[in-house]
Amino acid sequence: MDLGLNNKLVLVVGASKGIGRGIVKGFAEEHCRIVAIARSEDLLKETGKEACDAGAAEYHYEVADIMECNTQELAHRLIDKYGAFDVVVHNVGTSLVSRNHLGPAEDWFHALKLNAVAAIDMNSVLIPPMIERKSGRVIHISSISAKMLRGNPLYASSKEFLCAYVTTVGRQLAPTGVLLCSVMPGAVAFEGSYWDKFVKEGHPRVHEFLSQHQAVNRFGTPEEIANVVLFMASSKSSFMQATNIPVDGANM
Repeated sequence: MDLGLNNKLVLVVGASKGIGRGIVKGFAEEHCRIVAIARSEDLLKETGKEACDAGAAEYHYEVADIMECNTQELAHRLIDKYGAFDVVVHNVGTSLVSRNHLGPAEDWFHALKLNAVAAIDMNSVLIPPMIERKSGRVIHISSISAKMLRGNPLYASSKEFLCAYVTTVGRQLAPTGVLLCSVMPGAVAFEGSYWDKFVKEGHPRVHEFLSQHQAVNRFGTPEEIANVVLFMASSKSSFMQATNIPVDGANM
């Protein structure tokens, strides 16, 4: 299928490993112009080599930590340097936040900023030029935890907040030509991921988790998540505004 993404200007936030790196490679194979953001310059350079080998029309990177920088200033700087983006992918957040369900507001605010609000703050700058142009795609990587509401309460709640943002704001953007959506991965395994160590050790919790929670009986791959992101970035998704899309191996 020709996705028509050739030469599109794509921003990937959280691009240096795992799902983000898979997304960069997917856009590279579609010959896009890619701007990647992550905290590690070394990993960004490695990702860039892979992207160029895969066919990226251009690859640029910016080293930034969205939890430490002014995210609106970062977004303005990106537009000033590269121009308005055709596609923005926010692959930010982690479940590795406080698990204390009775913790203070500070813990909840941290989880909320990391998993949703930092990206939303960037959108306040990145989306208006798309509206002016009457076209654009903004794709958030959420989590199936947002719908299953299982596991770390702070993580699940913050991702559900993100999904509510996508639904409500996505509806407002629908008439403008800008499509806002999220992709909700289930358990994905890759080098350095949460499950990677247990898989390599042959830990019994792997079989237990897969048999109880993954109907497909395996982990997903970054490429499988990237495939859905690429589809949503294309014109093929033109009737899928404000959607939160599970890609989870029939999580249960």
